[in-house]
Amino acid sequence: MTSAPPLSRDEARALVTADLDTLLLEAGRARQRRFGNRVHLCAITNARSGSCSEDCAFCAQSAHSRAASPAHAMRAADELVRDAREADRQCVSCFGMVTSGRAAVTGDERARLLDALRTARGSMRACVSASIGALDDGIIAALKDAGITRIHHNLETSRRFFPRICTTHSYDERLDTVRRALAAGLDVCCGGLFGMGEEWDDRIDLAFELRGLGIRSVPVNFLNPVAGTHLAAQPLLDPREALRIIAVFRLILPDAHISVAGGRQVVLRDLQSWIFHAGASGMMIGNYLTTAGRNVDDDLAMLADLGLEPEGK
Repeated sequence: MTSAPPLSRDEARALVTADLDTLLLEAGRARQRRFGNRVHLCAITNARSGSCSEDCAFCAQSAHSRAASPAHAMRAADELVRDAREADRQCVSCFGMVTSGRAAVTGDERARLLDALRTARGSMRACVSASIGALDDGIIAALKDAGITRIHHNLETSRRFFPRICTTHSYDERLDTVRRALAAGLDVCCGGLFGMGEEWDDRIDLAFELRGLGIRSVPVNFLNPVAGTHLAAQPLLDPREALRIIAVFRLILPDAHISVAGGRQVVLRDLQSWIFHAGASGMMIGNYLTTAGRNVDDDLAMLADLGLEPEGK
């Protein structure tokens, strides 16, 4: 079967006002053609939390926010490995260890994290990834030496809108980490956060940025406003708007895994199962960094009811 030509920006913009039922039908078919009934599940653990110097407006871990968010130093390696093995038993395809802060960890904390990554990588079926802030070539080499083949680093939004949500580092700095990792041969999981007040052109610009980078794993997060953050008063996205975002990303990025992550249960509510009809090919299960997720057994039961099967099963 010949692949359809990639969407142009004008074609992508037309999807914003297209009939939603028709759009979901096309996006769901695109997912089915590429991924069948297999679903990519991922999970994360908060390895180091809080006290981040950056001022990202959405983040409860920012030192610039007044959010009552948990803060702790790097956890013990055996605790992180235990979390990884538990996720492996839940049929995830990828498990990520996440640290707060702008730059990758250093000193004893770096050694502890690399030990945990190396141990988990050697004892799990699932992919193990790291989300540890801005990366230089040195830490990338250390991650590869530990057996890590994937990192996570979101762009969050478009270049135009980025200064509205963060002023302590630039969009180009985020791109630099993504490009360094790609150049080193790592897979990169890279996506965004929606519902921060961005416009549809910002969403489309992000999708085209990801397509230009060749990203094949795209997490779609929806803002869950946290008291004490700068976006605490931002209204939740309408669930149908969230489904449209998923569908538009699927059609712009037909070969990428589109995984719905943060904010799923609070934004989509009773429409959570519709993410797959909208073109998602994966989702995050378990808890998020500072907020609780949905019960894992409920998510697995939902997949079974839909006739979908985790890749990692």
